[in-house]
Amino acid sequence: MRCPCDIHGRVDPFEPDCARCVGLCCVALPFRPSHGFAFAKDAGEPCRHLDTAYACSIHATLREAGMSGCTAYECFGAGQQVSQVVYGGATWRDSADGGAEMFSVFAVVQRLHEMLVLLDQASALEPGPELSRLRGQVSGRTSGRPADILGTDLERLAVLVGEALRSVSRSVRGDGPSYAGQDLVGRDLRAEPLARADLRGALLIAADLRDADLDRTDLLGADLRDADLSGADISTALFLTQPQLNSARGNGRTRLPDGLRRPPPWPSRRG
Repeated sequence: MRCPCDIHGRVDPFEPDCARCVGLCCVALPFRPSHGFAFAKDAGEPCRHLDTAYACSIHATLREAGMSGCTAYECFGAGQQVSQVVYGGATWRDSADGGAEMFSVFAVVQRLHEMLVLLDQASALEPGPELSRLRGQVSGRTSGRPADILGTDLERLAVLVGEALRSVSRSVRGDGPSYAGQDLVGRDLRAEPLARADLRGALLIAADLRDADLDRTDLLGADLRDADLSGADISTALFLTQPQLNSARGNGRTRLPDGLRRPPPWPSRRG
């Protein structure tokens, strides 16, 4: 995990900072072998690899250990927000309920932070007062008393954010083709006109997108697990997030959007 600061030393609140978290994702989330985990565990059960300092004891060899699900996951900074801001540094290990409330709060804040990341992308494309107001509304739910956070109407906010992102997408993409929600699993899409296309919610598992031009292509919620993005230009793709990128394959020639990291398993050399 890189330092959650940009080149000017400012802290990025949406960059996961595991050193300031109490291992929330390693406990709160369920593991299933079908989702990239070497073993199953229930939500609320600590991962067997979580040490007493809330660090992963096999972090350097997660993929080799069959834990690719961990390498794909990102909390969008919800871990440190909940650990340090909402609970003031307290830990689930000391709580009477075993952390049940903290884990529920973490789930809410993770979704809210993801919405904020997407709203920031939308505002960078088309800034305006409506997006600013909506962002403030979402941001306001990420701190305060746990009971207030748990009272957040996530579905209503998700609808509002979805409508805002859709409006920006249409404005930016124009009349691009739509593949929204389509099953494109394993498809060779190299010859398809994907620039300015709507691929939101599309199943692109193991799809061949090598050298594809995804200029202003809407990838909101697209399933990119094992999709081959080698040599693809996704530098101006819309609403792509780090977890989507982490689950895909690429190389040193894959052109990334600003703010997203090249996943460590990808070859770094161009060619």
